[in-house]
Amino acid sequence: MASRTFIFLQYSLLFLTLLQSTHSAITLKPKNTIEQKTQTPSTSNTYIIQTNHLSKPSRFTTLDHWYASMVATNSTGRILHTYDTVMHGFAVRLTDAEARRMSRIPGVFGVHRDRVYHTQTTRSPGFIGLHADFGAWPDSEFGDNVIIGVVDTGISPASSSFNDSGLGPVRPGWKGKCVDAEGFSASSCNRKLVGDKVFINEEDGIFTPRDKLGHGTHVASTAAGSKVQGANMLGFSQGSASGVARMARIAMYKACNTLTCTESAIVAAIDAAVSDGVDIISLSLGKLQDPAFYDDMVAVARFGATRRGVFVVFAGGNSGPIASTVSNVAPWMTTVGAATTDRVFPGRLRLGNGVETDLAPDKVMGKIVVCTGMEGASNGFYVQRAGGAGVVSVDSDALFSDGVMVEAYSLPGLTLSTTGRKKLDAYMVSAVPFSSDTVTGETRAPMVAGFSSRGPNPLAPELLKPDVVAPGVNILAAWPGDLSPTNNGIDPRRVEYNIMSGTSMACPHVAGVAALIRKRHGDWTPAMVRSAMMTTADTLDMNGRGIIDNGSGNDTTPLEAGAGLVLPLLAMDPGLVYDASANDYGAFLCSLNYTVEQVRRFVPDLASCPSSGDRREGA
Repeated sequence: MASRTFIFLQYSLLFLTLLQSTHSAITLKPKNTIEQKTQTPSTSNTYIIQTNHLSKPSRFTTLDHWYASMVATNSTGRILHTYDTVMHGFAVRLTDAEARRMSRIPGVFGVHRDRVYHTQTTRSPGFIGLHADFGAWPDSEFGDNVIIGVVDTGISPASSSFNDSGLGPVRPGWKGKCVDAEGFSASSCNRKLVGDKVFINEEDGIFTPRDKLGHGTHVASTAAGSKVQGANMLGFSQGSASGVARMARIAMYKACNTLTCTESAIVAAIDAAVSDGVDIISLSLGKLQDPAFYDDMVAVARFGATRRGVFVVFAGGNSGPIASTVSNVAPWMTTVGAATTDRVFPGRLRLGNGVETDLAPDKVMGKIVVCTGMEGASNGFYVQRAGGAGVVSVDSDALFSDGVMVEAYSLPGLTLSTTGRKKLDAYMVSAVPFSSDTVTGETRAPMVAGFSSRGPNPLAPELLKPDVVAPGVNILAAWPGDLSPTNNGIDPRRVEYNIMSGTSMACPHVAGVAALIRKRHGDWTPAMVRSAMMTTADTLDMNGRGIIDNGSGNDTTPLEAGAGLVLPLLAMDPGLVYDASANDYGAFLCSLNYTVEQVRRFVPDLASCPSSGDRREGA
């Protein structure tokens, strides 16, 4: 066969956001940080006003009456969201001057500028020990009638993963409902999809629960998708797809219209989910840096959800392998890192002599092009447009050297790790076309993914985070049928299932496991459920060796893997569970040297913190 010439193209990484888009997750930054420098006094922004409901003046009959008076007296804005379940307060658009006036009103705990979050399986249930005929699945009735609330980008109800075959009526007491909206009928809901609500602000896009990005659909089906035969992505990972708790019910709370979500919308979604009666909330969201707990309204909302008995699970972020990058680190939530499974998608290629040139069609036509950089599948479109026969994307950044994540290339293609690049440089012989396959059981697994964020906990180093790891690499799950697998406008392909990687994919695995445990142990608190997972997690790989860190090649520590890989069967019967109450969490906050007023944002009726001698120094 004639030898093909390799062309090396160098792509520079211009923005950190390109790094983050390699994996699915969410990061946090202040909203409108650029505009702040040129902001005029009349510019308004969204603020979250947290109140102490116990301080409502008696002349107001309701909290809503009090809030309306505050806004009418001190601003020209209008209330966007009201919070009355997991915390008390509201979101409103204010100028900076109006926000300062609002902060001086008695009974107002704090005025917080809205922040923005950015978004970060056929095999994975079996890999963590779930089997149809024995063990955790039948013992928990597959999580039947446990309701998982998913806060994300919406849902595609037409997916086969959300069919309600074999499901009985929704349990009594469920308050959730479905809404009619553009492109979405309330009749789309059934006994699987039991609720949908939208919390995006009007200026953020079309008001509809329908998923226009795919992230929410993928996450929801991973947690509780129904069993579907023949699921695959472009022929890869062919098999029977099932969510971790396939008989559990799903309620979608759309707080993200793009791959960003405002803090005010997330808090509103959590508030509604708890009010509706969900048992578990799954949030595949993360952030680059956590603010202090008392300044984090999502952390306050999660605390309120936990106090009401709702198990809250969050993605730990995709900023590994750098130390102390884990996000969502409060002790009242479960934080999840990402691990590999034993399923790989190997691509095979024999190499030819390499020369460097540009992407001119006359030089690329019919050739295999090697691209360095982090653009992944996008490289394939550029090469295809120029007439190339194939593409090899090389991860040129050692921090992201996993070499295991699938890309939906539009032409024959594969991804090489940094190690693979070295082999490519060192050995080039005659070339042949690409081939690919799906293989299980022939690789060391699990490994902590190189991108998975690590401890130590940046806000409280003595508190272990992440709590556990779960499958988060190359996860096959449902996808909106009107979207391409790459979400690239020039990609004409359409798929019903897609393969994604990130702690966003690991998080719903743990939500599903929590549903199985909750079905078996309905009287357990969220802390007990987390304890059961952590005390039974596996610290060894499938061959009995220690779990390794795919980012460094070294053995993991609890800073990378937490307590280990979650194992549902053992977590169903741990023998011993540890509990923690709101008072315990309040004492923890006091130990950080927070003021009584700051701790009261979580525990409004707190009388006082322990004396300073009993509190942690230097927080």
